[in-house]
Amino acid sequence: MNTTTSTSQQLISAAELAQVRQARYNGRKRVNQIALTLSLLAMAFGVFWLVWILWETVRLGIGGLSIALFTDMTPPPNEAGGISNAIFGSAVMVLLATFVGTPIGIMAGVYLAEYDARGWLASTTRFVNDILLSAPSIVIGLFVYTVVVARFKSFSGYAGVIALALIVIPVVIRTTENMLVLVPASLREAAYALGTPKWKVIVMVTLRAARAGVITGVLLAVARIAGETAPLLFTALNNQFWNADLSKPMASLPVTIFKFAMSPYENWQQLAWAGVFLITVAVLGLNILARVLTRQK
Repeated sequence: MNTTTSTSQQLISAAELAQVRQARYNGRKRVNQIALTLSLLAMAFGVFWLVWILWETVRLGIGGLSIALFTDMTPPPNEAGGISNAIFGSAVMVLLATFVGTPIGIMAGVYLAEYDARGWLASTTRFVNDILLSAPSIVIGLFVYTVVVARFKSFSGYAGVIALALIVIPVVIRTTENMLVLVPASLREAAYALGTPKWKVIVMVTLRAARAGVITGVLLAVARIAGETAPLLFTALNNQFWNADLSKPMASLPVTIFKFAMSPYENWQQLAWAGVFLITVAVLGLNILARVLTRQK
């Protein structure tokens, strides 16, 4: 009799335990479904605005595309013209800023990841780099204005290059360090076991293994500076004419877009949308090119 009662109690306890577990599972499943639904709604919300922005950029930007856009300089109000001087100025300053900032950023990232990961200098560098990453671009523009423009008493393309390079450097440092840290230590150890010097291990093994991430970081920096307006307002200013002299004020697409988009003239507004379309296509093309060049075979 006691054995039967004990067995019945055990069966009841097992059934209750199963019910408790099922209730917990159902509760977790409901929470998971709610979280998944909210995540999908948030993604849909972001994608909606992104698609809308891209659609408006394509719709309004294509209408301003013409041969004159690439051959003529910025026109007076209500007259035909293009933005060739702004395209040239932006290309020159972005390329020079990338060539200046990329080597500095890569070398600093290599130092932080490979040579002094936990030293006081590395900690200080990361702290300063985090500040530069989060600093508004207008602050960098004001800094370069104070150091360069006010001292030489002239706006110039060189000042714009310096300001853009200061934006490139922290982005490249962060991405280079993060990508090198992700490279497995076994690759380094295998190279060291063969008697390879440290500098060659970094160049031939770690950087090669992390090249896709490093190139992506460089392109992210280029995409960021390609649309920066505030630093150039305080450094390169603007120029309505063709200018290849970096020691003088130089036109740029972001500043021209800002100026024309705020104007009441229809032809300027059309040129502004065309400039936005060009920047968007250029950034997209660079990202696609990087994916193709760094594709693992």
